[in-house]
Amino acid sequence: MAIAPAWSYGNTAQNDSPTILVLGDSVSAGYGLASNEGWVALLQSRLKAQGYGYRVVNASVSGETTTGGLARLPRALSVHRPQIVIVELGGNDGLRALPLETSRRNLERIIETSQMSGARVLLLGMKIPPNYGPRYSQGFEQLFRDLARRYRLPFEPFFLEKIALAPGMMQADGLHPTAQAQPVMLDTVWPVLKPLLRR
Repeated sequence: MAIAPAWSYGNTAQNDSPTILVLGDSVSAGYGLASNEGWVALLQSRLKAQGYGYRVVNASVSGETTTGGLARLPRALSVHRPQIVIVELGGNDGLRALPLETSRRNLERIIETSQMSGARVLLLGMKIPPNYGPRYSQGFEQLFRDLARRYRLPFEPFFLEKIALAPGMMQADGLHPTAQAQPVMLDTVWPVLKPLLRR
């Protein structure tokens, strides 16, 4: 399996800087955006502006599933040794109607592997359209809540809550946020992330 590159927005010369690893899919990879427009790049800018010395590594890949994220995680942890791992995965599992138990099991292993490395985990939840049927859609949403409760994680139930139906916030495909949406996405993550940060 090919390993996709992880993009670091901090000073790569400062390898002793504490690191935040973002493990996500196209929503965090910045699909359709310039490299400096995505919410992860904006996070690095905000951290610097507010005096936090963290380096942000974006290990997100468009089209990624929880299976792919789990496969890439050990190397990412070994290379970057993050203090915080932000997990933004599962959306593609849902859109492909993959078994909920598979997604749950993969996310459990992602969380546990990250925690065993010494990192704190922040979980970003996701929802899928209701046309997948209420049983699947509700079960998909609930699995994130269950994991957050079980592992006592900092948690945002629906990462795209403020933009999913807002005019101008989604690209023409209806799946990927626009550049205009990225600061809103960062503002959604920030209150959950900030208590984990150390100066």
